[in-house]
Amino acid sequence: MTDVRQPKRPTIYDLAELAGTSASAVSSVLNGNWRKRRISSQLAEKITRLAEEQGYALNMQASLLRREKSHMIGMIVPKYDNRYFGSIVELFEDMARTRGLFPIITCTRRDPELEVEAARAMLSYQVECIIATGATDPDRITEICSAAGVRSINLDLPGSRAPSVISDNFGGARELTRRTLRNCERSFGRMEPLIFVGGRGTDHNTSERVRGFRTAHEEMGVDVDDSHILTCGYAAAKAERALINLVEGGAALPRGMFVNSTISLEGVLRWIRERRIDGPFEPVLGCFDWDPVVQLLDDKIEMVRQDVPTMLQAIFGIIESGSTREDVVQVPTLFFGASAQGGAQQV
Repeated sequence: MTDVRQPKRPTIYDLAELAGTSASAVSSVLNGNWRKRRISSQLAEKITRLAEEQGYALNMQASLLRREKSHMIGMIVPKYDNRYFGSIVELFEDMARTRGLFPIITCTRRDPELEVEAARAMLSYQVECIIATGATDPDRITEICSAAGVRSINLDLPGSRAPSVISDNFGGARELTRRTLRNCERSFGRMEPLIFVGGRGTDHNTSERVRGFRTAHEEMGVDVDDSHILTCGYAAAKAERALINLVEGGAALPRGMFVNSTISLEGVLRWIRERRIDGPFEPVLGCFDWDPVVQLLDDKIEMVRQDVPTMLQAIFGIIESGSTREDVVQVPTLFFGASAQGGAQQV
């Protein structure tokens, strides 16, 4: 029989010799600690490239046993299907890496059991912190993390047992409603109550946006009641079906709508398109979410953009300060649309 020998696996000493540096420098680069040792980015890139070329694989479990910290940070996100969560993930990765941290990110599809499974898996890899983004039960994740002696921070949806960073949902919804009502007055000569479409009435963000929606109507002297609030979920199909049911139930076609995400907006726009078989129908829209493509297609729509860079700066500020206070940091939203005159306005 032919004696087939496996090639010798490279070691950090082999890489050090190839790179012309010390084994400890190689170890620091591979473990993500090179900035603290003031190793140049050029040398770090050279070592990383050589490791890839030589097929070097870092034994993470053995490495963790030799270190007090893993330098890994986890993030749980509910969805990848809109620009908001996509921008959170992309910027979080960049900001983690610039701090010498390795990000682990998983999507849990708004499933509370998947959230728990993800948290436990991340803890098994000894992550130093878990960011629970839009979690259905953030306090449950905090309990699991606390039992393991690991910090957790909530993003997008707040919890009561860990620090939270969220958008100013009430203030943003109040201002978006006011702008949309004024646009209705400009388009139709008078204000009429808007229809609130999308979101889950049981979650914090939607309930705060509904509160802002009601407050703005009251302040502008426009009556609004429960029939104007369709918290049907975020899915596009659910938003479309809610509007179909509204009109089939005898309600007049709404002249203005507050749409609670770009996911729901897809269903609203599909419904508007289908209504064209009965003649032109162009309601005024405001959306608590932002997408530049939508903005380009119709510059009349008012859109809220949640300030992701500021929110993530606040997250890393909490991590770096070591704070464990259960405070809720609210970040103002940005506005795009006709009222913003082509640019963004913070409110």
